[in-house]
Amino acid sequence: MFHHVTVLLEASVDALQVKPDGVYVDCTLGGAGHSLLIASRLGPNGLLIALDQDDAALANAEQRLAPYRDRVKLVKSNFRYLEDVLRAEPRAMRDGVPAVDGILYDLGVSSPQLDEAERGFSYQHDAELDMRMDRSTELTAKTIVNEWPADKLARILFEYGEEKFSRRIAAKIVEARSEGTIRTTGQLAELVKEGIPAAARRTGGHPAKRSFQALRIAVNDELGAFEDSLKQAVECLAPGGRVAVITFHSLEDRICKQLFAKNVETCTCPPDFPVCVCRKEGALKLFNRKPIEASAEELEANPRARSAKLRVAEKLPKEGT
Repeated sequence: MFHHVTVLLEASVDALQVKPDGVYVDCTLGGAGHSLLIASRLGPNGLLIALDQDDAALANAEQRLAPYRDRVKLVKSNFRYLEDVLRAEPRAMRDGVPAVDGILYDLGVSSPQLDEAERGFSYQHDAELDMRMDRSTELTAKTIVNEWPADKLARILFEYGEEKFSRRIAAKIVEARSEGTIRTTGQLAELVKEGIPAAARRTGGHPAKRSFQALRIAVNDELGAFEDSLKQAVECLAPGGRVAVITFHSLEDRICKQLFAKNVETCTCPPDFPVCVCRKEGALKLFNRKPIEASAEELEANPRARSAKLRVAEKLPKEGT
């Protein structure tokens, strides 16, 4: 059973201002919570395009979205191919270019991927190391842990997991794999624990949390895919359309914040100039300068929402249109 508690559900979908006849994209279908709410607000002439690279998520969505299948198109794809997906759908095109009314991202790993031991995402279940969101791809966490050099391992643990003991952990992994293949999440979690000083293990939750996050991001190229996709999302919005992004850690949030800021450029002419001559047009305006976070009630019901942040931006019309 694909059970997933959707984070910031009402806040994110409300921010999209769903129009009954609009065209919307859920780039991260997951448990289909956001898609279900968007679809329920669409009329028979509206369209939701929902993307996921996980076959289990798509199979679950077929059932959950069954009442709205006349207005939902499910697509198996990594969201880094957003523009290609939209170009293949005539209803997402206007004047020869993609132009949709809203795009939603709910980043990170879904609850079923964490909770199902065989997916190899979690340090809480002993299973074969895997961590692939799309199980048809080749790169797995087992490959990285057993084949990548120590310096590259340390770098991804530090950059993607913000793990300050990355070099010590990488050294433990390399030492252990010289004696035999590291096959399971349990083996890896124990090695990470051994690489962190005892005093540091007493605070901050499970000692393997940051390292497992880093490996998952590396296996799925999550940050690269997100940055590629969000750049396309800005281009693929119709004027007045909105993009809503839910992030769960600082690396994703930083990419979103910086890309939004880059597209909110305003006039740089001196204030005493009678007309603008710099021609710096912003593509977006921010819906919220500070990210929206989960309420106390939501946190009580779903502790995984604690680190969630929602940022929203709206596409501005080009000058003269």
